[in-house]
Amino acid sequence: MALSCMRCPAAGAVVRRAAGPPPPPSSSVAFSFARCGGRSAAAAAGWRIDAVAGKGVKGPMDTGVENAATTSATPKVENGTPSAITVEEYEDLASLSKDDEASVSITVVGASGDLAKKKIFPALFALYYEDCLPKHFSIFGYARSKMTDAELRDMVSKTLTCRIDKRENCSEKMEEFLKRCFYHSGQYDSEKDFMELGKKIKEHEGPRVSNRLFYLSIPPNIFLDVVKCASRSASSENGWTRVIVEKPFGRDSESSAALTRGLKQYLVEDQIFRIDHYLGKELVENLSVLRFSNLVFEPLWSRQYIRNVQLIFSEDFGTEGRGGYFDSYGIIRDIMQNHLLQILALFAMETPISLEAEDIRNEKVKVLRSMKPLQLEDVVVGQYKSHTKGGITYPGYTDDKTVPKCSLAPTFAAAALFINNARWDGVPFLMKAGKALHTKQAEIRVQFRHVPGNLYKGAFGTDLDRATNELVIRVQPDEAIYLKINNKIPGLGMRLDRSNLNLHYAARYSKEIPDAYERLLLDAIEGERRLFIRSDELDAAWELFTPLLKELEQKRTAPELYPYGSRGPVGAHYLAAKYNVRWGDLSSED
Repeated sequence: MALSCMRCPAAGAVVRRAAGPPPPPSSSVAFSFARCGGRSAAAAAGWRIDAVAGKGVKGPMDTGVENAATTSATPKVENGTPSAITVEEYEDLASLSKDDEASVSITVVGASGDLAKKKIFPALFALYYEDCLPKHFSIFGYARSKMTDAELRDMVSKTLTCRIDKRENCSEKMEEFLKRCFYHSGQYDSEKDFMELGKKIKEHEGPRVSNRLFYLSIPPNIFLDVVKCASRSASSENGWTRVIVEKPFGRDSESSAALTRGLKQYLVEDQIFRIDHYLGKELVENLSVLRFSNLVFEPLWSRQYIRNVQLIFSEDFGTEGRGGYFDSYGIIRDIMQNHLLQILALFAMETPISLEAEDIRNEKVKVLRSMKPLQLEDVVVGQYKSHTKGGITYPGYTDDKTVPKCSLAPTFAAAALFINNARWDGVPFLMKAGKALHTKQAEIRVQFRHVPGNLYKGAFGTDLDRATNELVIRVQPDEAIYLKINNKIPGLGMRLDRSNLNLHYAARYSKEIPDAYERLLLDAIEGERRLFIRSDELDAAWELFTPLLKELEQKRTAPELYPYGSRGPVGAHYLAAKYNVRWGDLSSED
């Protein structure tokens, strides 16, 4: 969904201030906000906003954090209408709209790195361009590199772009945004340097309520040093402090648990935002909307009608000189244990009791804990090798100078997973992820069962798979949702054809789809945790994959080689055939 999503109340909204003396019962006034463009400072200041319809933003901003803003309980609802806001509350709220309202300071730790330059700063600018950031905000870059404010702004300016459908005043907006960007050089383990950063932030905040967000765009081995220094020397004294942590979250159950324990020495769970950018992608967020708001799909979402589910991720390039990091993790840790498993949990979860972050995450955890332990015989690993095509020679994985020649790290993996519950018992969930394949794509494929006693099976011959309905959700690129159905070809004869009922996003919607980092950064600022990973989710995910990873490493399982630019190892086809499944992305129709 677009940035003006369901969290923006379409009708009136109720805003509750912190508990205080009871207001006069007789006076009331209506009040409403828009999420972007006319955003209130209430969300950024830690106030609670409840929409009349669709629940809206309902995130207690850092409940349990000592220095977080205090929020009240959910307003009483009678006959579907929330209690009216009182004059006293309105006056308190209106005071937040003045120039002394809360400020938000966003610090990008590791500001000189590729992720910050290519994703984080452009996403922040896009939010600013859409008027989604609070009135009083500042952005600070922090890294070891020596750099001035002007040099940071010059570096950032080279990566900023405006919306395709909104080019007006682009250069002016960029100049205004860059004026809010500052830089501070320091060591990641120096409390003194972070104290100086805190002082610089305070100068820009002035007397306003101070809310601070730290984005850790750094290697995981220095997460704890930064969190310790930031929490002790640069955290907010009268507002909230939040930390966004990038994957990888450890290498296995033990290291992940140790990282979580380390973070919780300085932060509480509600301050930690573990980001998986795939959860912020438009089609992934639309997954629950597609299922839970369309009657035609929910009754079919079970073992009774679904034959298998495929979660596919492929890249058409290799490590390209950056194999050092990848070699220590491999494709299973890098893609399957987080991106694909999170999508699986969203796809397979039971209907949550609400759209509250905790209700959704509770259902995802139930799915992960219901999964059958992964067996080595249900997994195929591969590694791409050199290949010459069209007179061009593409290097193999071990040809990369940053990769050891004897490396067994998989660049491809396919696995069959099963969920032991009443809804999904016996349905194979097939995952496939790889580098240096024939195409770049990410998609979810739902293959339905064959029609019992199909009257038209003669038209398809012995290939019953041609008659199978399939729902495809293409996450990237060229976002789309389409349903494969059987249809009669016009004419006097009875010839059948397989056609697509297609929702192609580029054709249907003129608005440019926001980048996943835009949505997730805005969620973190607003305290919305629905698309971030909770610690018990992370534990359950690692419990599923850790035994498999250890077995692969202990047995030194050699990956099956496949040519650069091919469709992957042959073993992946045998794995699918084992469960009477064909990979949907390899059919001639696709």
